[in-house]
Amino acid sequence: MKVLLIVPNFRWANWDKNSLWNFIPHNLCLLASMIREICDVEIIDANLNNLSYKQLKNEIIDYNPDVVGITILMDQYGPAGHKTAKLTKEINKSIITVFGGIYATTNSDYVIKDKSVDFVVIGEGEYVLRDLILYFKGSGNLPKNGIAYKHNNKVINLGHSDFIMDLDKLPIPAYDLIDLNKYIYTTERKTVDFPPEVPYMRIFSSRGCPIGCSFCQVRDIMGLRFRMRSPEHVLNEIKYLINNYGIKSIEFDDDNLITDRQRAIDIFKGLKELNISWVVNALAAFKLDKELFTIMRDCGCVYVDIAIESASERILKDIIGKPVKLDKVREVAAWARELGVFIACNFMIGFPTETWDEIRKTIRFAEEINIDYAKIFIVIPLRNTKLFDMCKKGKHFKKGFKYKDIGWCIGQLESDEYSSDDLTILRAFEWDRINFSSEAKIQKVLDRMKIPREELEDMRKFTRKNVIQTIIREDERRKSLRKF
Repeated sequence: MKVLLIVPNFRWANWDKNSLWNFIPHNLCLLASMIREICDVEIIDANLNNLSYKQLKNEIIDYNPDVVGITILMDQYGPAGHKTAKLTKEINKSIITVFGGIYATTNSDYVIKDKSVDFVVIGEGEYVLRDLILYFKGSGNLPKNGIAYKHNNKVINLGHSDFIMDLDKLPIPAYDLIDLNKYIYTTERKTVDFPPEVPYMRIFSSRGCPIGCSFCQVRDIMGLRFRMRSPEHVLNEIKYLINNYGIKSIEFDDDNLITDRQRAIDIFKGLKELNISWVVNALAAFKLDKELFTIMRDCGCVYVDIAIESASERILKDIIGKPVKLDKVREVAAWARELGVFIACNFMIGFPTETWDEIRKTIRFAEEINIDYAKIFIVIPLRNTKLFDMCKKGKHFKKGFKYKDIGWCIGQLESDEYSSDDLTILRAFEWDRINFSSEAKIQKVLDRMKIPREELEDMRKFTRKNVIQTIIREDERRKSLRKF
């Protein structure tokens, strides 16, 4: 049996350049590693190579698969996956199409209605896909959970897969099935969280998050129970990457890298022995202490990104449900300055019931704590989250809201105190003002991004220009709504 795993070209959807990047298809490589002993398997990244419909069609025809697996990371790019499934069925209706990934997990009832989709994998798919392939081959049974499919013109949804409790049993992803060098030397977008040296690799050392923030889909994707790979398992993968690809730095994408303190320290000390520098995204400030931060710095950490979200205690407690203490954030910012670690913080504006004063309070806090970089996002209510339900129940969505039109820089919520345009303007210009308010801050960002000043200036100009274009599009949208 021949299986083809595909990352669709996200440009086939209503894509937003600000959220587009060439992510390493770690999930497909891991899936391929799980099934390569029971079938022939290949991976195509149509997004990385910017394939046209015709080019992807030709590659599918050339491989002549029995099964095509399609992954979509974000809801925003869902249409690209459906177009890939349709394209596959146009080639040969007998090819079995399997949808997986975050989008499929959080929208399984919607995805399975697509006549071009035969199966949807719901949740962690490593064992589910393996069992499906055995079933297709006639040497196994249909999985008892973790899938949705059609039978006698009826949709059967067996619910979420069992969470994988022993992550150490998972193999090293089949990176040999992709041209890894196309991913590990650069990215589509230049950001402050880019690893300090290339070639680099993104690593996931754990799954699940017990916090359950209202805006996050992690409850459906990976569950609320924290599950971790052992330090040995993580370091063995990194050693493999060093030996086979010359990796020089690591980007940790865990939600909870330091939840188990001793495990984290063991990983960090292992990285020091390997002479690997590293960065970490969305670190929990409430899990960090100065001693641990110092160990991180001494073991090669050069950048941390702290997820704060809001400077309104009401929003943090009643709307988000996140145990962030603002005084602790001030401490963490001070430690970073003292230790010489570049620190960025994430902020979100435009929550339901949030007042204009509360939004401005968050902006002031982002400036006052004197961090190196502030990331300001407009709230995006994702399906199957507490926040989405809250917005729907309270009728907080703007008039004419369509989920498929979600863009990461466009406000989707409105209130009596502000419009979506207000949020779009505020986000862009306050991001520019706070992060580039002095020559010293500009130079620090340039050093972190490793780009020339001219390129940074172009990025700032693009952001300002994009605000105007966004508002024009929104005004045209509102005019069209008034016609009906």
